[in-house]
Amino acid sequence: MVSEVKTVSGRGIPLVGNDIDTDRIIPARYLKAVTFDGLGEGAFIDDRTALKGEHPFDQPQYQGANILIVNRNFGCGSSREHAPQAIAKWGIQALIGESFAEIFFGNCVAMGIPCVTADAVTVKQLQDLVATNPQATVTVNLETLQVQIGDYTSTVAIGEGTRSTFISGTWDACGQLVANADQVRATAAKLPYVGWGNLAAS
Repeated sequence: MVSEVKTVSGRGIPLVGNDIDTDRIIPARYLKAVTFDGLGEGAFIDDRTALKGEHPFDQPQYQGANILIVNRNFGCGSSREHAPQAIAKWGIQALIGESFAEIFFGNCVAMGIPCVTADAVTVKQLQDLVATNPQATVTVNLETLQVQIGDYTSTVAIGEGTRSTFISGTWDACGQLVANADQVRATAAKLPYVGWGNLAAS
């Protein structure tokens, strides 16, 4: 099973503000959910309620957007996996920002959602371009490490190790295990501390 992520294209949605934490992304009351299904409806729900339809996730021009453009330290706070899951269920497939909280970033990687970074000036330029023309095509290219909106192109960054896992498709740890289930069973059968539980045959 190979799930390569080399480019993500679509439309952008700007979300301005530093230190947007996971409780704002998805409030704690949603953590009682047994599955992640339906979490998209709860993404930023408290902020959206307070802004009475003026939050970017509610504005009509951004419906169907799949690339979120944020500022500094996005996803800070608790380590809840529900935060990137809610964003993904809303429809986001990639994020561009000044910086991301480490655990949030790792959870996104585990889901196949690249989070690339750029300096504050570049991020503001990208947010402004999308706000001015919400229908513009935004492309995040992990091979060239560039983001393009219309005629505007800028450099973005992501750790080389993470970048290579996206490009090769090896970011999907669960998929790798499933694809190599026979090899996993064969290796388990050779391990004396696994064989006692008959796990190799399960």
